[in-house]
Amino acid sequence: MVCSKREHYAVITLLSLLSALGFAQKDAFTPVVARLATPGVQPFPGTDGKQHVVYELVLTNANATPARLQKIEVLNAEKDGRLIRAFEGKDLQTHLRTTGSSDAENTDIEFNGTRIFLVDLVLDAGAVPKRLLHRLTVTGGSTPARTPGTPTETTYTAAPVDLQAKLMTIGPPLKGSGWVAANGCCLPGVHRATSMPVNGELHFSQRFAIDWMLLDKTGHMVNGNPADVHSYPGYGADVIAVADGKVVSTMNNLDDQVPGTLPDPKTITLENLDGNHVVMDLGNGLYAFYAHMQKGSVTVVPGAQVKRGQVLGKLGNTGNSSAPHLHFHLMNSPSVTGSSGFPYLIDSFTWMGEIPEELFAKSTGVEGDFSKAIAPTPSSRKGQFPLDLAIVNFGAK
Repeated sequence: MVCSKREHYAVITLLSLLSALGFAQKDAFTPVVARLATPGVQPFPGTDGKQHVVYELVLTNANATPARLQKIEVLNAEKDGRLIRAFEGKDLQTHLRTTGSSDAENTDIEFNGTRIFLVDLVLDAGAVPKRLLHRLTVTGGSTPARTPGTPTETTYTAAPVDLQAKLMTIGPPLKGSGWVAANGCCLPGVHRATSMPVNGELHFSQRFAIDWMLLDKTGHMVNGNPADVHSYPGYGADVIAVADGKVVSTMNNLDDQVPGTLPDPKTITLENLDGNHVVMDLGNGLYAFYAHMQKGSVTVVPGAQVKRGQVLGKLGNTGNSSAPHLHFHLMNSPSVTGSSGFPYLIDSFTWMGEIPEELFAKSTGVEGDFSKAIAPTPSSRKGQFPLDLAIVNFGAK
């Protein structure tokens, strides 16, 4: 008997219901196993007016037969398995990473091999379900044999994800107009796609990190010698607390890096990776991280109670940084690298435009002219997360 898609989705829902009620269902052999990398997935509204859902799946081929991922579909587990997004072909490969954060060469997974699958969903407001499910189409082993066999295509569901609605609202980490959310969410990039093996687990602490860089009045991020930190308009800007909280840790003794270069990889440690920095406990299990600040500029010490808007230090270029900027993100532990990054809402700011990704990619370093990216009519925003390359105004200096 051939089932329609609607009938197939109904079967999925029925099986899930029977399982929940305690009825046994027939086991299925699933050569590639999938699990959620980090619990606590929170949808959030971006500056594009859409809802975004960002998380990762850990995929492992647990069968002796090499496996090839053909398709990964994200389903609405509440509404008959309705399709939300399908990843296949080049799109699927683009979202695959090795456990070392490098791009996957293809969609093949060797026996005992593991890949990380980056999921980014863009949904209309009001269209976010409470639970997701994934349908994998895999060409791989079809039996639990311990020797390689003939690859067979198999389709099955795995890795349910519960979505949580609660988000923290904070203030801005900087003041002034023309701040660009570089290396931001949500396409696979330097922050989004980077995992770190720390304390025996793989962490995505920088999942929602932003490198804030400032445009001058002519639309440039650098004006003058690009090897001089003083040529960057954001250099020396006050870094401020996004909320009341308690300082957990700081670093304040590293020299600025010469722009255009990165430190010798042999000198980078977990302690100096992000340069001079501040970690603040904001309560409710969330911590704010501010990185790459100027040497000697950090004004707070561990244990200090800080109020929102208080100056913490000055924007610099210390640590693993090639140009002056403020790296900022929220995380669920005081460990800068051994934590999970969380989204948040900035309570109020002005959206001034967005730099096209193609234009930013073509610029040498950050030496492009981005003046035309500024919108003729800025708009006031409340309770949103600034997406990649958004230009915002955080108020008068």
